[in-house]
Amino acid sequence: MQATVTDYRCDVAVLRLSGELDSDTATSLHDLLADLLERTVPRIVVDMTDLKFCDSVRLSAFVTAKQVISARGGWLSFAGPNRFLAELLETIGLSRYFAIFPEVDDAIAAAQI
Repeated sequence: MQATVTDYRCDVAVLRLSGELDSDTATSLHDLLADLLERTVPRIVVDMTDLKFCDSVRLSAFVTAKQVISARGGWLSFAGPNRFLAELLETIGLSRYFAIFPEVDDAIAAAQI
């Protein structure tokens, strides 16, 4: 898995993931999320457009991060999951817990309302 963080409009971080998120790459994700959680009011869009695979266990990192973020008045949403990831999010019930958008810009625009 490769991950990059891009800041948009000073208050939104886009965490772009590509490749496969599995047990071999989970530590990198945890480190990136820990850095983003240091922000006063974290606002994060996880861009899954180029993420090919993620197992359900690795998604728990996002659940933990969202709990911290929500307590601080921030938000975390997903954008661009492929069909496999969209179905996984639906199957394990995370589609009811996270806002999921087709594109990063859609996620940012929805949060600005």
